Amino acid sequence: MKTPNPNDKEQRPWWQQPLRIIQPNMQVKDTGKIDPERLADQMLEMGANAMVFNVGGIYAWYRSDVAFHVHNEYLPRGSDLLRDMIRSCHQRGIRFIARFDFSKAEDSVYLQKPQWFVRREGGQPDIIGATRPGAWPLLMSTCINGGYRNEELAVPVIREALERYEIDGVFFNAPGYVFCQCSKCQKKYKDIYGTALPETSAEMASDFAARCFDDNLGRMYEVIKAVRPEVPMILYYNLHRDNLEKRVSITDMLCTEPQDVLSLGHTRIPEFWQPALSIKVGRSVPGRPDPFGIVHSCPGMDWRHTGLPPAEYRFWLSQIPANGGQLWHSLTGIPDTITDKRILRTVTEVNRDAAKLAAYMDGAKPMNQVAIMWSANRSAEGLAEALIHKHIPFDVILPEQMASVNLHLYPVVLLPEGFAYSSDFAELLHDYVSQGGRIIAEGELPKDENTNEYVLTDLFGISGEMQESEDLVASYLRFEQRNFTGEEVNPLQQKLQETELIPHRGRVIYCQPIDAEVQVLATLVPPFSPLESVGAPPERASLAVKQTELPLALLRTYGAGKTLYFPFSLSSLIQEFKLEDHFRLFANAVDLQLNDRALVSITEAPGLQLTVFRKDHNLLIHLVNGAGRRPLSSVLPLHDMVITVRSGEGSPAGEAEALMAGVHLKTEMIGSELKINVPTLDVWECIRVPLLI
Repeated sequence: MKTPNPNDKEQRPWWQQPLRIIQPNMQVKDTGKIDPERLADQMLEMGANAMVFNVGGIYAWYRSDVAFHVHNEYLPRGSDLLRDMIRSCHQRGIRFIARFDFSKAEDSVYLQKPQWFVRREGGQPDIIGATRPGAWPLLMSTCINGGYRNEELAVPVIREALERYEIDGVFFNAPGYVFCQCSKCQKKYKDIYGTALPETSAEMASDFAARCFDDNLGRMYEVIKAVRPEVPMILYYNLHRDNLEKRVSITDMLCTEPQDVLSLGHTRIPEFWQPALSIKVGRSVPGRPDPFGIVHSCPGMDWRHTGLPPAEYRFWLSQIPANGGQLWHSLTGIPDTITDKRILRTVTEVNRDAAKLAAYMDGAKPMNQVAIMWSANRSAEGLAEALIHKHIPFDVILPEQMASVNLHLYPVVLLPEGFAYSSDFAELLHDYVSQGGRIIAEGELPKDENTNEYVLTDLFGISGEMQESEDLVASYLRFEQRNFTGEEVNPLQQKLQETELIPHRGRVIYCQPIDAEVQVLATLVPPFSPLESVGAPPERASLAVKQTELPLALLRTYGAGKTLYFPFSLSSLIQEFKLEDHFRLFANAVDLQLNDRALVSITEAPGLQLTVFRKDHNLLIHLVNGAGRRPLSSVLPLHDMVITVRSGEGSPAGEAEALMAGVHLKTEMIGSELKINVPTLDVWECIRVPLLI
């Protein structure tokens, strides 16, 4: 796909311009309540410029001629609801995106075409909602390799809909793989791997599900482009498991679904960073339209007829545009059937704010000095959480981008534990650091597949044998002072000067510095007690060893750059305990490697998120407020924050404007730094800072 000029709207198709989507998820029994003119007016009033609407798959929302494409029996007689809906949208400048869901079909289809459906253990079909109350037909899962989701039904349905109707875009709901033991799946598995399909999904080849997905959705993409090449296709990506380089080859636009599922219970609700991180991952593939973040209005699908608490809802939604994504609101029903009117108000307010920023953010590029190599594991999530928690803007680099990424764009690169290194990437890291780059790494280093020796030890200044400890409890990290003199403070101890110990737990990689030039900034204080006796009287609770030579932080100069290595999993401590000491240690590490020259920084505040973009001669600084215990029940405004903008590719002109509030903020130039006073932040604001070039 040719990369468009983001500033040339006239030459760009509609789907490469800023969008705000609303998707009313309709029950077929409510079809008669849809007035196309009224619904299109409501979408416009709520700030949408595109709508996702049911077209086909489980039910046809038009008079389909494709055999076994079950009609919505509640369609009005004597009119074409779909055509009227599309026309009403187009008259108001709203784009119409067709929603197809071929993942399930009625049992009436199963009885006639059982070979199209998923087969579980013993050849049984996968039945959805068998105990659902009310007079509903059963739904059965269809096989991703079967005829229903391919040439015998899905392909002719897509052709028919695109040929009959002025559809602007296509979206596939629930397109994923479901484990199936039908004859088609068995044959496909045997043809690919030369062995029989295992009896459980856990035993399957790790890439089989992705292959089936790519084959099926790749075929859908071919069909769309053969019939209407100008019509874009929208496809899901997952934060944890998808190869985005492959995904973008079979679709035009990406979407992700960071649901705020409060019905999981308070101890298992999604992490606060999920929308922000999901969008960052989606933006990591260059040259693509900004990804959509789909947010359901409900606190869980089991409570889908009510809404998220408004404060929580706004915080969750605001993270999407603040991180460069596009809003996609998923609602249960149309405004006339939604009884929780708080949903409609929240969607309207957030869309209004997003619309104010559309021209500024259209084509804006992130201005991030830190990049994290994304491994889609808990270690990467822990470091990402720390970055967001400490207001440190960052980019995500996917494993499939290792060969092509220019690391020199980033002063600091983070290597979470468990990231898979290739030999080529190891060489790239050496080159990056020798030319001035800075690395922060943690945990066990990767090993050479042939020698089983740890790699990158020279880069981090480690010599000799490395051994992994047992799981340690009642242990500590000690800030070392031996390399510092006078009033100089250990850089990892900033804002922690009143303590020399912070908590540690878990495994440690025992190692030693290669020479005296490698600074040991922190060491291990080993366990003073087994866990069952840590509360024993003081004479039994004293430290057996107060200081060791076992490093927990090693700083090395390598060429023009520096490396900082934590031979333990700092990310695990952050995720498990969320202690401020661990967050502060991490933030100090980033400050150290940035040499205290962050382009944009802000007064620390609980729950605050910071992102920075640039367009033309403007910096765009987004602030999102999530202060308070989640799920948020009310907005807790943040007060009297100060943003510091330092000279980078351009010098700040001394002005700052809060774009949503429409006011200029008080500023002060101190040397080459611009200080911006933000008196109050409710939920979301974007501050424009002009730059002098």
